[in-house]
Amino acid sequence: MLIKNIHQLVGQTPIIELQIPVPNQSRIFAKLEMFNPGGSIKDRLGQFLISDAWQRNLINQNSTIIEPTAGNTGIGLALAAQQYKLPTILVVPEKFSAEKQQLMKALGATIINTPSSEGIKGAISKAKALAAEIENSYLPMQFANPANPETYYQTLAPEIVKDLKNEKIDAFVAGAGSGGTFAGIAKYLSEYDATIKNIVVEPEGSILNGGPAHAHRTEGIGVEFVPPFFESIHIDKTLTISDDSAFQQVRYVAENLGLFIGSSSGAALAASLQMAETLPPQSNIVTIFPDSSERYMSTNIYGN
Repeated sequence: MLIKNIHQLVGQTPIIELQIPVPNQSRIFAKLEMFNPGGSIKDRLGQFLISDAWQRNLINQNSTIIEPTAGNTGIGLALAAQQYKLPTILVVPEKFSAEKQQLMKALGATIINTPSSEGIKGAISKAKALAAEIENSYLPMQFANPANPETYYQTLAPEIVKDLKNEKIDAFVAGAGSGGTFAGIAKYLSEYDATIKNIVVEPEGSILNGGPAHAHRTEGIGVEFVPPFFESIHIDKTLTISDDSAFQQVRYVAENLGLFIGSSSGAALAASLQMAETLPPQSNIVTIFPDSSERYMSTNIYGN
């Protein structure tokens, strides 16, 4: 396939049926989002947020993009902003992986770190302060922008249905960070088939199940506040997955399937296996693997 630019490779990622033991003879299908050119699901979001803002005249050739991010959205935004030759400033809590921050810099973005202790809320506050200081700046604000869930409603969800056109989908299981991926896909799948169960995944230290907020090793998912996108969708269940369980799956699929997944993917797989224990026999479960382990090697993701 001949392409003219890297942006043409965003989306249309493969889906894999995991060849692993699954309770009750069920099957787990995982969308492999690490095959996007920037290495994660957030390439879709970056491309959609920038093109949407451009079409609505919220940005122009003199704009500066500013965004608080844990990393993957920053990479996706920096990649998308290149197409429009827009400078990008990304505000990242210090704790997040060095690889992600290096990739953002490689794409030309300026990185501003905030204290890990302030979490993503601290990054949001800093980004807003910078936007107030810099003329003609634009904050996509993935955490509140309706274009976030719309990205996945228009792109990833229809791909899943097309990929599995000959298979019934019984449950959708995915993690929540900003909540946009889960909300957009859950809305689409509910409209496609109202019997599909929507299960959201969080790490211990996230607050969706009412537990106290605290630090966790699982990156990319977990919330300090309930995503506003969740107000308009039906969630059947929220599963809280320990870091140990998530990382156990990260190691397992590398050793047995040759598949390199990040910790949020490990949490999604652990939750999918847990759901298979309670769903009817021979259920089909769809999940999302947002990125790969390669951008977390500095965190000793495999414990070697």
